[in-house]
Amino acid sequence: MGGVRETAEREVAQAIAVRLKIEREARGWSLSDLAERSAVSKAMISKIERCEASPTATVLGRLSGAFGLPLSVLLALAERAGERLARRDAQPVWTDPETGYTRRSVSPPNGGHFELLDVMLPAGVCVPYPASAFAFQHQQIWLLEGRLDFTEGERLHRLEAGDCLQLGAPSDCVFFNPGPDAARYVIALTRC
Repeated sequence: MGGVRETAEREVAQAIAVRLKIEREARGWSLSDLAERSAVSKAMISKIERCEASPTATVLGRLSGAFGLPLSVLLALAERAGERLARRDAQPVWTDPETGYTRRSVSPPNGGHFELLDVMLPAGVCVPYPASAFAFQHQQIWLLEGRLDFTEGERLHRLEAGDCLQLGAPSDCVFFNPGPDAARYVIALTRC
């Protein structure tokens, strides 16, 4: 039984090592850059990435903080690293019980830095988000059906089917469907 547990622990350690390297390289950071941002030594980061050392919770907390990710997200990304196909039936859907707004996560749960979301906003529904919801990511909105008024800070963008908007710097935003039918749009985002 110990052999199975040891194998599982090695697999988790390897997944964490791979995820840390992916997160670092996706940002274009050197080992020194990550060491400076996280207050973890360059030598320790190198050992972790080569799976020669197992990081403590404190070290993982510092590294995830440097990436702008909660530790739970970093670990979840590591655990799902091998999943590259997201079948429609397995794509998680969340529905706001108050407005009927639905959000389907289309992308595979492999923790890639690119994510697609399929959103349906019922007619007359308004959904506000604080600027903090847009921190550490770049987004584009591609309206597939209906109409969408998107307020970004003080600026109003009126989108029609087929329009694609790239969001600016994080600011308070409001999604509003002024049309008589549901608006359906895709949000494409990358984490910084």
